[in-house]
Amino acid sequence: MKNMVMGMVVLFIVGCAYFWWSTNASLQDLDLPKAPFDKKVMDVQPDVLNQEKKWTTNFTHDGAIIKEGDTYYVFSTDYMVGGAPTPGIQVRKSKDLINWQFTGRIFDEVSQEAFNWTGGNTFWAPSITKIKGTFYLYYSVSKVGSRTSYIGMTSASNIEGPWHDQGVVIASKEGDGKTVNAIDPHVLKDQTGKWWMTYGSYFGGIFLTEINPNTGKLMKKSSEGKLLAKRKDMTMGIEGPEILYNAKTGYYYLMVSYGWLEDSYNVRIGRSKSIDGPYVDSRGRDLRDTSDESFDTGLKIVGSYRFEGDDGYVGTGHSAFLQDGEDTFIIHQARPSEDIYWSQLQVRKVYWTKDGWPVVSPERYAGEKNISVQKDQIVGEWEIIIFPRFDDGQQQSRKLKLQKDGTLLDEEGSWQLKKNILSLRIGQESYELRVGAAWDWENWKSTIIMTGLSEDGTAIWTKKR
Repeated sequence: MKNMVMGMVVLFIVGCAYFWWSTNASLQDLDLPKAPFDKKVMDVQPDVLNQEKKWTTNFTHDGAIIKEGDTYYVFSTDYMVGGAPTPGIQVRKSKDLINWQFTGRIFDEVSQEAFNWTGGNTFWAPSITKIKGTFYLYYSVSKVGSRTSYIGMTSASNIEGPWHDQGVVIASKEGDGKTVNAIDPHVLKDQTGKWWMTYGSYFGGIFLTEINPNTGKLMKKSSEGKLLAKRKDMTMGIEGPEILYNAKTGYYYLMVSYGWLEDSYNVRIGRSKSIDGPYVDSRGRDLRDTSDESFDTGLKIVGSYRFEGDDGYVGTGHSAFLQDGEDTFIIHQARPSEDIYWSQLQVRKVYWTKDGWPVVSPERYAGEKNISVQKDQIVGEWEIIIFPRFDDGQQQSRKLKLQKDGTLLDEEGSWQLKKNILSLRIGQESYELRVGAAWDWENWKSTIIMTGLSEDGTAIWTKKR
């Protein structure tokens, strides 16, 4: 009898172990990223406030990124918490998009020409590009809250300088006969070999104008260009444009930021077969819509968020694209809820849906590689965040349990995995998600993530607990 009981106990334990394994398959067989640093890094570090060499990603605002050789460079706005920043465009560099070194600034003060035009004494929203072996760094100077603004340009033969200011590219002010606000430039080449600058903000919207590649300045000095995106009025912010061309999809992607930079900032996307538009979102809504419905244009791919184990981030916007070989990334600023004035640089890997829309990892980049997952590795508990297009507040994660039989625990829905694409139904909403590896920055461990869109273009982030 005793032996029979012991046998039953052993069978019970083995059965439990098998059940656990079959419903929570180990992720250890996957090539997941290692810890990016020796220990978890805090977002708010008062001890480095006046030690610029230790800033790393701290105080990065309106970043622009470029890769030269094996090094990534980010140029960003004058910004710091607790006092006025030293004037100049901030520069950071990295070999891996993870470890960032603050290397100093370009310029000690704005030019006399820019100051005379705007009265501004700090630099905003730079943009970096390389044309015919020369680096062109565009920058903004502005009178806060007005169209009195100035985009200038400096050039160098080496990415680390020395830089030589080339003066004004375009300027704006009330009464000039235009509608554009001359800030937030981004310069790129189209598929025909022409160079363009997209720029603008709240006041008149986002415009596109041609650039002369021999000078880096406007092809037509007096032309503000063509309108690409606009919202109803000043209560609905739009700024920070960038355009990326994806040769595989054949589309140009216009990325902008909606909302206010200290809280509701979020990243939106429209696409077009032509660089000059029209740019539409996944539901076909034109980004030039100025009707009452303009709050609901653009495919939102990043917004303020909070996972368990952290206070989360707000002000997640002013993004930039990076095409690095076969990989695409975006960078953007994010303000920790703990103290929203400590603006951080965040880098995220981009995934592409079957319909050719970019979606981004829920977690910051930590060197992750592409992986292939099995059904048993998907089974288990996840955290999910859904980003409603009509609510730009901070979105809190909730739990979701994916069961082995393809159903959800305690709620209506189902899931199916096929070639690293997960079809997920929650209630009446259906989502297509890409599966990837990630470092869980909130809980400081490796994990897997999923990111995707609903049928109506609502973004969803998930990570396995």
